[in-house]
Amino acid sequence: MKEKMKKLSDGLKVVFGYGIMLTLFVGGLTFFGYLAALIIGGETASLICECIYQKIVPVMIYVTTLMVLLGLLTMYLAGELALTAAKRNKKHKNAK
Repeated sequence: MKEKMKKLSDGLKVVFGYGIMLTLFVGGLTFFGYLAALIIGGETASLICECIYQKIVPVMIYVTTLMVLLGLLTMYLAGELALTAAKRNKKHKNAK
């Protein structure tokens, strides 16, 4: 059972990686869209900004949220507990 969870986790990690890469790429494109609108100016700039804000940004937020949830699911399927407080025992050496 644990081996199947590990394989599922490995497959989901690939999907998570590509999904986050895609959302970062789209985020960069929105930056360049706003930059182009700033350079162009006028009514055209307003239309560009409205298009980005109303059509691209909401989809990007939903996809990013889903990718974060997928990443958390992947971590817990793999048995990684990165979001928990762990007690670490450190041995201190006595300097003499």
